[in-house]
Amino acid sequence: MPKRRTLSVALLGTKFMGRAHSNAWRQAPRFFDLPADIRMAAICGRDHAGTRRAAKTLGWERAVYDWKAVTADSSIDIVDICTPNDAHAEIAIAAARAGKAILCEKPLARNSTEARRMVDAVKRSRVPNMVCFNYRRVPAVALTKEMIDTGEIGDRIYHFRARYAQDWIANENFPMVWRLQSKVAGSGALGDIGAHIIDLARFLVGEIAGVSAVRETFVKRRLTKNRSYAKVDVDDAVNVVGKFKNGAMLSLEATRFAPGRKNQLSFEINGSRGSLAFDLEKMNRLRFYDARDPEYARGFRDIIVTEPNHPYIKNWWPAGHIIGYEHSFVHTIVDFVDAIVTRRPAQPDFADGLKTQRILDLIRRAAR
Repeated sequence: MPKRRTLSVALLGTKFMGRAHSNAWRQAPRFFDLPADIRMAAICGRDHAGTRRAAKTLGWERAVYDWKAVTADSSIDIVDICTPNDAHAEIAIAAARAGKAILCEKPLARNSTEARRMVDAVKRSRVPNMVCFNYRRVPAVALTKEMIDTGEIGDRIYHFRARYAQDWIANENFPMVWRLQSKVAGSGALGDIGAHIIDLARFLVGEIAGVSAVRETFVKRRLTKNRSYAKVDVDDAVNVVGKFKNGAMLSLEATRFAPGRKNQLSFEINGSRGSLAFDLEKMNRLRFYDARDPEYARGFRDIIVTEPNHPYIKNWWPAGHIIGYEHSFVHTIVDFVDAIVTRRPAQPDFADGLKTQRILDLIRRAAR
């Protein structure tokens, strides 16, 4: 009997996404029958004390303070990139050259030029690669994809409307952070949260043919740590209209200035035979309108996506016991590990992430 494979993982980043990914690496082999064992070998961050604390509390074997030590370590099989956006390209290219499998947080890069270099690097090295667009793996979103593909809302899509709204910088006194600086983030709400709904548009409906856009920066300056003011040079909000190559209409909004909206990702898809609607704030529900119903029974119905035959659910709790945001990352890890071991392409891969990056760049140009 062949010896079971162990995959050693190094995670780069200790904050919000580092915590989300750490939980996913820890939970995936406990709830899913993975085709390999997982070794949480190292977590890397620049803050020595903070990284040591993260290693201890999040379950990593050791703390590392230089990402180059990770890519040079022959014992590491997978590099998971959860750094600010300006470091994605350099780290991913080095990891690819070292023969590592790579999972990278979205957006793939700050712009298409960087993303193209990342795609070229993984193609040359032929290493497994994936972009963490985790909302594809929310069970209700995965079910949406299945229902579209099986024709539940018809053979033609008319509209895709999506909104991703937050409010964490709506306070004008909120200080300057890296997500508000183009040299680090690339763009503002567009790349941070708009990337998710662009990816979902492409995943669920198809490739985008063209866009028009407007953007706004509501607070032009923010207070820095040294008590001086710095210019905010990214968008606070963006609105997009466009068309898909299949003729469907596209309407998107991404904003971080929607008081009361902490993390609302919602979409509605209208087809020739029905509609589907989703709201992340009610993430275990998918709303379905079937125009084939008799007139007296027509109306949106709630599908409670917690049944064992729904995507990913059978590995969790009995029907009706809801799951949460963190589970989408677990599902991402499960699918990535399976792709590595079976040598099947992971989705969305870097080439797919480049397509989304090109739409982000197109929107930025249109908004100018």
